[in-house]
Amino acid sequence: MRRVPLLPVLICAALMLVVSCGRSGAADGDGGRAPGAPTGVTAAAGSATTVHVMWNAVPDVPGVRTYEVYRGSTKVTEVPGSQHMVDVTRLRPSTMYAFSVRARDSDGRLGPPSREVQARTPAETAADRSAPTRPLRPAGRAVGSRAVQLSWAASRDDRGVVSYDVCQGGAKIHSVGGNQTATVVTGLRPGTRYVFTVRARDAADNLSPASAPVRLTTPGSDDGRDTAPTGFTATTHRSAGAYYLDLSWDPPRVDGVITEYQIQLDGAAATSLVWGGDPPRGWARYSFYVGQDAGAAHRVRLRARLPDGTWGGFSAERTVTTGADG
Repeated sequence: MRRVPLLPVLICAALMLVVSCGRSGAADGDGGRAPGAPTGVTAAAGSATTVHVMWNAVPDVPGVRTYEVYRGSTKVTEVPGSQHMVDVTRLRPSTMYAFSVRARDSDGRLGPPSREVQARTPAETAADRSAPTRPLRPAGRAVGSRAVQLSWAASRDDRGVVSYDVCQGGAKIHSVGGNQTATVVTGLRPGTRYVFTVRARDAADNLSPASAPVRLTTPGSDDGRDTAPTGFTATTHRSAGAYYLDLSWDPPRVDGVITEYQIQLDGAAATSLVWGGDPPRGWARYSFYVGQDAGAAHRVRLRARLPDGTWGGFSAERTVTTGADG
């Protein structure tokens, strides 16, 4: 886990994750049916050792708990049901791979595999330190309240462009193969202003400078209430002569995975919490140092950086007093 402190007085403490678990194994004669096979599966090399796999959500089963990604017959990773893309890493250069995806529901039933899609990793390039050129002439337009279409001119690289990263607000939210200069980005929010940029990547993972920004607003309206963390609680505890603030919450239910939160203390940004590995799929907890004085009152709330790169709504604000909880 990586933390980025924004106030010098705060020292990040231990992060405690609590992952909510559903039942495992197939349902015992409950008469239900397994999820269908995911559709729209694509695979594109991201570098000489990675492939980016994407798919559509299974539409007819709202209770999909996880998606399992297979390389041939080998399961290589699984992701939460809200996530519809993943980077498969530790692959071999110059190798053809076949990928498929299966959905598992909240009762443990595993659906059939999707159709297999293939991707070849490019050859490894020795001592390549030359990044691709910046993508030029980026453009875009909204194609409904939850999607935009983007395009750009191809970058140049002495070894060849392998993929393009689409970023929003500094966060990577999409990736396409190096032979593509247009894409549709979905899973956006209605009535929201976005700033997109594109970066080219070569086989040695060298990244180009970002393109000029493309500023778009999706039609419709969204008050942001559905994007706020819920079930937010705050207490304090004392340890080794110091007081710590203990937070817990349920992540907002959004189309994708949340890996970053911003915590606001007493009306100012206090710290950012970033998961470097798999984020919690359910209830999460976080504790951090707030000082040594008993009786100090604090107001706290937090918000999530959403999969589309924007910040969601703030949770309810809680007021706590050091020493009041022991």
